[in-house]
Amino acid sequence: MAKTLIDLDEEALAEAARVLGTSTKKDTVNAALREIVDRRSRAEAVARMRAMVAEGEIDLSIIDKDGGTRRDVA
Repeated sequence: MAKTLIDLDEEALAEAARVLGTSTKKDTVNAALREIVDRRSRAEAVARMRAMVAEGEIDLSIIDKDGGTRRDVA
């Protein structure tokens, strides 16, 4: 792991620690970095899936409104 000296917004860091459930500055910064990377990856995956649905590569019509699979689809 690299060691870097940075100035941090202490209030934002404290709030991030509370939200993330971390107890050290290092853990808070690392958790926040992982969170943003994971969030971006999920958003990109959703965008790809939406494009696939729009292009007809994925057919969501077999899923009923409750999230189950419709049995009447042949």
